[in-house]
Amino acid sequence: MKISRILHAGYVFESGGTQIVFDPIFENPFSRNCHAFPDVRFDLAQVRALRPDAVFISHFHDDHCSLESLDLLDRATPIYLYCLFDELFAMIRELGFADVQPLALDVPVVIGEFEVIPRRALEADVDSMFQVRAEGLNVLNVVDSWMDPETLEQLKPYAPWDMVLWPFQTMREVDVIAPSRAERGPVELPEEWPEQLQALAPRYVVPSSCQFNQEPWSWYNRAMFPITYRQFEQAVCEWLPAARVVRLNPSVAVELSAAALTPAEPLPWVLPVGDQDIDFAYDPDIVPPPTSDIAQHFAALTEEQAARVEAFCCEGLIERYQDMELPEDSYFSTPCVWQLSVYEQVGEARHYRYRIHGDTIALMGDEEAPTWTTEIPAAKLYAGLALGESLTSMYMRIKGAPADADIVDDPLIRTLFDNAFAAYQAAQLRRIKARTG
Repeated sequence: MKISRILHAGYVFESGGTQIVFDPIFENPFSRNCHAFPDVRFDLAQVRALRPDAVFISHFHDDHCSLESLDLLDRATPIYLYCLFDELFAMIRELGFADVQPLALDVPVVIGEFEVIPRRALEADVDSMFQVRAEGLNVLNVVDSWMDPETLEQLKPYAPWDMVLWPFQTMREVDVIAPSRAERGPVELPEEWPEQLQALAPRYVVPSSCQFNQEPWSWYNRAMFPITYRQFEQAVCEWLPAARVVRLNPSVAVELSAAALTPAEPLPWVLPVGDQDIDFAYDPDIVPPPTSDIAQHFAALTEEQAARVEAFCCEGLIERYQDMELPEDSYFSTPCVWQLSVYEQVGEARHYRYRIHGDTIALMGDEEAPTWTTEIPAAKLYAGLALGESLTSMYMRIKGAPADADIVDDPLIRTLFDNAFAAYQAAQLRRIKARTG
């Protein structure tokens, strides 16, 4: 079995003339500002010439299911997707793929030499993981999900696994959105990992997923990814003395057999750029720059774009908020004042202050100080409205929120992302259709 890394959670598996692809991303950057780490380029002509026997997509997040990447593939390629919502299947079919199939947990799919079995992840309404079998070999692709305890029990009888692709990089999304809550000091690996990996007893462990950084200037690059390749390898070697940790950089391929793991020809259409054996540089004491500085890294909005942002802040946000049902235990269930500060490219902010009580919200003056503030660059707010940009790349900043309040109750987060399924892919589809006529 030949296993090749694309980037992030993307892999090519080959056996006996059968080629299948998992979570293919052929873009850099992808998901708007995820830059491959280490850096790569793609030979798109070679990508267009690929004829995989099937593509498997683990879930709907845009760093796993990108219509821009799928658009490069032959439309006869069967697409197997784990997703509970029909809208995404319809989008992929509208892109021109005729054979788009839903994946069901624990139901095997046989493609040539391969048997692929979707397995339940901890968040089963979002993620799945893959058990991949061929030539008597058993590989677990955990993608970037968390292991469900029941699934672990289900997978134990297959131990020892030949290889596990393990998502080694935890992401500190809340810490960068609300820096005042960030923990200081060294970062420990999740306490459940030793038991889980020891139960699987793999021969080989590949540190997988989160193989990207943000823009080169971004403070996220030293705050978002706390676990290094080095730290992960040292820990796994302590937990599993008989196992070998294998780093697969983009394009790198290996041949897995019952007896050994040997280097193989790299993917010719993934082109490494610069040093490939680099590591994450996490700084637990980093001081985030002000949002006014961050906003200056983005282009100024056009008049039309700025008008859309203004209309949202004055009207659309209020309408969306009132249409939603607030959780009973939300911080905003009691009367409070919330301020949204939108920073333009020159670093100056427009402040919008709202009085909130439960499901009611209204603009107000500056007669009362806010108890919860949210900051965001105008360019990123527009991207969230028009381009389906995800929360982790919007440089949103929350201040003043009580320690016991749930950050995702923030009114901007809720009005942008509640009921916003597949907004990124929908924006991609609009661009593709406009481009191709």
